[in-house]
Amino acid sequence: MKEFSTPLSRKIGLRYPLVSAPMFIISNKEMLVACAEAGILGAMPSLNARTIEGFKEELAFVKNATDKPFAINVTIGLTQPERLMQDVQACLEYEVPVMITSYGNPTQIVQAAHAAGTIVLHDVINLRHAKKAQAAGVDGIIGVSQGAGGHAGTVNPYVFIPYLRQHLDVPIVGAGCISGGEQVAATLSLGAELAYMGTRFIASTECGADDRFKNMVVDSDHLDIVYTDQVSGTHANFLKQTVPDPERSEGEAKKWKDIWSAGQGVSQIHEVKSIGQIVEDIVREYWDTVSRLAG
Repeated sequence: MKEFSTPLSRKIGLRYPLVSAPMFIISNKEMLVACAEAGILGAMPSLNARTIEGFKEELAFVKNATDKPFAINVTIGLTQPERLMQDVQACLEYEVPVMITSYGNPTQIVQAAHAAGTIVLHDVINLRHAKKAQAAGVDGIIGVSQGAGGHAGTVNPYVFIPYLRQHLDVPIVGAGCISGGEQVAATLSLGAELAYMGTRFIASTECGADDRFKNMVVDSDHLDIVYTDQVSGTHANFLKQTVPDPERSEGEAKKWKDIWSAGQGVSQIHEVKSIGQIVEDIVREYWDTVSRLAG
């Protein structure tokens, strides 16, 4: 497939300016390798490995399987300080090319990462946090818009991406409702330099999600997504069939692993495929869109 790029994707070393976003529990080392080999940036939360020893084993697996870029997400405010320090040191030890920081002040991580030549992206849902992250020295801001899976913002991406670009000096990564090549083209047209996609990659053979989860993503549309704070105390998007009933007794409460997050982009997902096939589809859709716009 014909490549396309942006300054940030070239800086990272990607064939295409696409990111498989880090997803709690279900992103795994197999996804990182498959994304890297497909020419995009795969990402995984460090805490998906239960222990620091397990995390190092997964980093070693990825480094042995591919020489292409991948990313690790460290959730600053949600990670115990000792484990956070260990995770950051492990990323530096294994020369992780890109770190994605979230839920806190990334200043110290940025300093350590830059000393090692690692690129740092930080995700936000508002301009205030974006400006703080820019002041901390991050290499790019991930603007998580309305409709994204997980802890999404409330501003439409058609407003949020250009708004961030207008007020910041670092590259913007667009996130929220990006499920195919048409949305990638739209995101890049707004000035984003990477398209950040999570939900599309849930329906991949490599993803660690339960098959019931994958099939629900395929069978759902945006009307099946609910934005609620009932799960974690912070508003996020979930498949509404999996969200616990507030009338349910405490003893019947669902386990976290059975509460499934997804974004409104489920409307454009119709089949479980390998990551390589998904990337091929997205790239073909992108070029079809560009050709159509060119008349």
